[in-house]
Amino acid sequence: MTKPLVVHDPVHKTIILSELEQLLIGTPQLQRLRGIQQLGLADVVFPGANHSRFEHSLGTMHTASLLGRSVGLDNEDIMKLRLAGLLHDVGHSAFSHAVESVLKRDPAIQPKMCENCFVDHEAFTKYIISEVIPEDNIIARYVRDELGYDPFEFFNEVSKIATGDLSIEKPYLSQLMSGDIDADRIDFLLRDSYHTGVSLGLIDIDQIMQSLCIVDNNVVLGSLGSGSFDEELTLAAAESMLIARSHHYTAIIHHPRTQAVRVMLLYALEMTLKQQKEQFGDEAVGTMVVDFFTTYNDADLLNFINAKGGEVARGLLQDIRNGQIYVPVARSNQKTLSPGTKMALSTIARSGKATRMFENELEKRLGNVLVDLSIATGVPKSARVMVGGCENFFYDESALANGLVRAISRQMSLTVFTHPDVAIASELSSAQLGMRDIVDDLSPKLLHFIREGQYLPIEGLILLLYAIHEMFEEVHDGFVSIPRIRNITWLYKKVAFFKEDIRLKYLFDYEFHTRYGFLYSNKVYEDIQLLVAMGIVDEDLRYFEKDGRFRQRYEYVLTDAGVQYAADLVDPYQRDYKIITSDLTMNKHSIPRDIVTMPLARFQSDRGKRTSGAKK
Repeated sequence: MTKPLVVHDPVHKTIILSELEQLLIGTPQLQRLRGIQQLGLADVVFPGANHSRFEHSLGTMHTASLLGRSVGLDNEDIMKLRLAGLLHDVGHSAFSHAVESVLKRDPAIQPKMCENCFVDHEAFTKYIISEVIPEDNIIARYVRDELGYDPFEFFNEVSKIATGDLSIEKPYLSQLMSGDIDADRIDFLLRDSYHTGVSLGLIDIDQIMQSLCIVDNNVVLGSLGSGSFDEELTLAAAESMLIARSHHYTAIIHHPRTQAVRVMLLYALEMTLKQQKEQFGDEAVGTMVVDFFTTYNDADLLNFINAKGGEVARGLLQDIRNGQIYVPVARSNQKTLSPGTKMALSTIARSGKATRMFENELEKRLGNVLVDLSIATGVPKSARVMVGGCENFFYDESALANGLVRAISRQMSLTVFTHPDVAIASELSSAQLGMRDIVDDLSPKLLHFIREGQYLPIEGLILLLYAIHEMFEEVHDGFVSIPRIRNITWLYKKVAFFKEDIRLKYLFDYEFHTRYGFLYSNKVYEDIQLLVAMGIVDEDLRYFEKDGRFRQRYEYVLTDAGVQYAADLVDPYQRDYKIITSDLTMNKHSIPRDIVTMPLARFQSDRGKRTSGAKK
């Protein structure tokens, strides 16, 4: 039997590897991660940020075992959790975010494996863990002889834990690995903070571990017998993680120079693959892309661009190597864009093809620039806490957490970059570029393009809220009365109801589950928070007493900007809107709402007043 191996880690200090873990580390799949940097080319901005996905994988494995022990898992489950942590990044491509962006922007080159299109690292991770790793004779023999498992069945379960699949018998294992408060996030926040020198990723992991428990197969913060001070500490520890996560986006991911080098690499790779498509066709390029996820490290991908790319692509690569990083000459964010434009850009940014079209058109109009439209992803949405002996959503118990979710949701930047020599020579500015007028012109055209190819469920939510608004809004003598939905669970039920209508199932294409004892959709929650963050919906906090405790809930009303935005959606969705309105009219009295009255001028904010008088 091989002795345990001790690894010294700058974040966790000492990590001990079992025999099976040592065998896995010796595979090409794990060794490849030594050559893939965790933060891509962020070391251009943060010189110490050259840590690899290999060391992050070790750290995630170690953190997973700490979390597993804190909730009282047995040795077998901890073993599986550790292996999932060790292997959770094996499907990452070299410079993964650039490669995945290219695949989303050009579906024609998405690689096909097992008769399915693979578009992200999770798909490759699941495939490598469940199909490739068990083919290793030494590892398969160890699992079969020493552990008593069929290798393929064993690693299939590990692959589901590693990728957050909740369909397994013990879904809390997947939650500990890929949830709102999980081993992966804890390690990368601690590790990225350590290596970048940005002290914004501080997390009280000890307090989090003390607070975790398993309730009804779900990971929950807190315990049934906790006192009020323990509850406050639990909430504070979880809040610190959200703060770290929000600052991670702002300080590192959305740093202008980080964005610049990322977009330079993206364009160089995109141009190289386009050239390969013209020469060999889509299918051949899709086969090349498989290598990016399975055999290439960062150096290999840079060599690929250098060998296969044209003059412009190689020039961008040379600029990166020479430190000639493009500089921002115009930048818009959530504070400088109108709610309607923010909402349009947020929708465009979630469609790879539309994003590419938007950026390309902006580049044509501005000339000699690169454009990057970025939004934050991975909004926290499922963390549960035990407060006063009752289980509830973390964001319903913490106003700070709710605000942080919104802060992450609204993080957006539209940046125009150019070569430093061009910027010095031309002294370009946002005003000279006229970017806002161009964006206002392009956004609705691209939204129309997206709608022609697919339904947008978030627009179904807007139409639902608009139909309620139109039903109850009244304008009298300079005052407006508008409806405020006071029960978000009603929205879940209504969306689920419309999803079952064959005429609306694509417009309300959301997945629901009842793991918390009621109908819930992660995506509906995320989209509602996005609407709030973009200024389309206003979220109002209300306190109520239940079982001797004061609790909080959030109520929702369309803003004036939301009303204007929604009114423009009615025409492209006429048939769907008529069905929604008809159902709501028949069930008008069951809609849980309060009527809020305010001066019309206050509600309308920045637009001309509507004609005063009774609403039709």
